[in-house]
Amino acid sequence: MDVVVGLDSGTTATKAVTAGTDGRVRDLVSVAYPLSVPAPGRAELDAGRLASAAVEALAAVAARARERGDAVVGVSLSAAMHGLVPMDDDGAPLGPVLTWADNRAGPWAAALVADGRAGDLHARTGTPVHAMSPLVKLSWLRAEDPDLLAGTPRWGGVKELVVAALCGGRQVVDRSCASCTGLYDIRAARWDDEALGIAGVRPGQLGEVLPTTAVLPGLRPEVARATGLPAGLPVVLGASDGPLANLGIGAVRPDVAAVSLGTSGAMRVVVPAPTVDPGRRLFCYALTDDHWVVGGAVNNGGSVVRWAAQALAAGAGGPAPEGEDADALDARLLDEAAGVPPGSSGLLCLPYLLGERAPWWRSGLRGAYLGLRREHRRPHLVRAAVEGVCQQLALVRDAFAATDLPVREVRATGGAVASSLWVRTLAAALDLPVRVADSPEGTGLGACLLGLHALEALPDLAAATALVEVGDPVLPDPAEVAVYARLRPLVDRSTRALADVLATLDAVDDIEPVRREEGARS
Repeated sequence: MDVVVGLDSGTTATKAVTAGTDGRVRDLVSVAYPLSVPAPGRAELDAGRLASAAVEALAAVAARARERGDAVVGVSLSAAMHGLVPMDDDGAPLGPVLTWADNRAGPWAAALVADGRAGDLHARTGTPVHAMSPLVKLSWLRAEDPDLLAGTPRWGGVKELVVAALCGGRQVVDRSCASCTGLYDIRAARWDDEALGIAGVRPGQLGEVLPTTAVLPGLRPEVARATGLPAGLPVVLGASDGPLANLGIGAVRPDVAAVSLGTSGAMRVVVPAPTVDPGRRLFCYALTDDHWVVGGAVNNGGSVVRWAAQALAAGAGGPAPEGEDADALDARLLDEAAGVPPGSSGLLCLPYLLGERAPWWRSGLRGAYLGLRREHRRPHLVRAAVEGVCQQLALVRDAFAATDLPVREVRATGGAVASSLWVRTLAAALDLPVRVADSPEGTGLGACLLGLHALEALPDLAAATALVEVGDPVLPDPAEVAVYARLRPLVDRSTRALADVLATLDAVDDIEPVRREEGARS
């Protein structure tokens, strides 16, 4: 079979997926790398390792395709959003990738909100003014490390880094990745003058913006030798990972939302033109020139159960059995939590363990449990955390409704949706039927489908998504819907009321190391 490789460069791994014109995933290879968190607020990737992982994953999946007798006819690229990396004139990295999770620029985002510029920037660029965005990161570097800003010839993200590693040539970026930098005017289709002024960079320091279906000349000779693929193999520039996840699970109509629920989460719908909600709660990023993805990302997804496994596994239920791996322990905690009634016996969780993005877009939020009583046990804590994540996604759904984007169905993908508790809770919190994608690799498959379309093997995105298989709908239970509808306003009110308290607590992280150092010196 002729296949396209969808190469998905993410925050903790690069995945290479192969698929043909039947839309089925033929193979998957994953090359992991660590996310470095050397201090509170920092979240970086080794840029050289990320680039080499792309070559490793491509080589491995190409070798396996040859063993099966498949012919690789193209590569299509997906990249994690919001990364920022300094680069030389040839695209080689000059430092680490600052990922979306690096929130050191939070005060600069707050300043743009306070001086009234954030709303217009969000409206033009489609990107919320938040510490995650390259616009805010660059404004922070301009103040904190002006020599780095002045001495860096070019700036890019994960996509520019991978393109340079695989293809070389001029620096280019796809419209999708450009649209999530906070530096690109999504309606005028050019870099935004005011945003560039705030960031302290020139258009020439950023990539040339091309359509997501653009086909690059081919692989560099040394990459072709390393992967066993021809140097002239077409490389489709591709898009960012969130929009491609919609394509990969067949959610390209405005009434069908995609939910990704892995370590973090997101809810997105596809619309035909750039759309920014009046309340500035949602982002708007490109998939193609006439397909735009509107939605909201939440920092906390399945990670809340992994946290519970680490923090609570030695609690009321006893320690984890010897040899039980992390996934098995997560599953055991979810089974326990399934025995707790919806609403967790009056326990409310604000699940901001990793801070939070949508719908708040405010750095410094922290997690909290409200309503704890002595009869609450570990299963209540776990179920409340799952409910808290699903309630955040329901608040994103509420923002869709306020933007005149009614959703009638959800298609879900990600590691968490292997759990029936997650799926049932999501359906009830959203009050929508949820279909789980047959393939968990929605983003990689989306990259394959976009690549097949760009190479004219599929006529359009509608034809591509018609190939995607999903399970039967999980319908919301009316009694559970009523419980979560009653509790959701409390989530909203609690977050607003406690936001300043939680942000003040976040600042204590900056104080404590200083106190410890002073104590050591005394």
